[in-house]
Amino acid sequence: MDQQRIPLVDYLVLDEPDHLIAHECTTCSARYFSRRNACASCGGTEFNDVPIEPVGELRSFTIVSFAAPGVAVPFVAGVVDCAGTTVRGNVVNVTPDPEHVTLGMKVRLTTFGMGTDSHGVEAVGYGFEPA
Repeated sequence: MDQQRIPLVDYLVLDEPDHLIAHECTTCSARYFSRRNACASCGGTEFNDVPIEPVGELRSFTIVSFAAPGVAVPFVAGVVDCAGTTVRGNVVNVTPDPEHVTLGMKVRLTTFGMGTDSHGVEAVGYGFEPA
């Protein structure tokens, strides 16, 4: 029996390949990851789901040194431009220091297990790693 995997967020699609989707306003093309009743940009009320490019460029980041109990630090929280869509996510699989993480670095979407429950269901999160 295959282990069941479920995404940590509803805009992560676990498929071959795993990818993100956004809700795009049919009027102005603004994109959102959370559900919307209306577009914050133009007020439109119709949206289509669109896939997000899995590669991008790191536009902003911070190295987090203090976090809630149980959260391993340091880690890198970043903002990535994926072909015009802004995506927030941690930068993973890289040493969390300014020598290894730089503005403009090329990154790609990656997924990883975040834990498995007593029924064998694995929660899957996403981040970006150096491309």
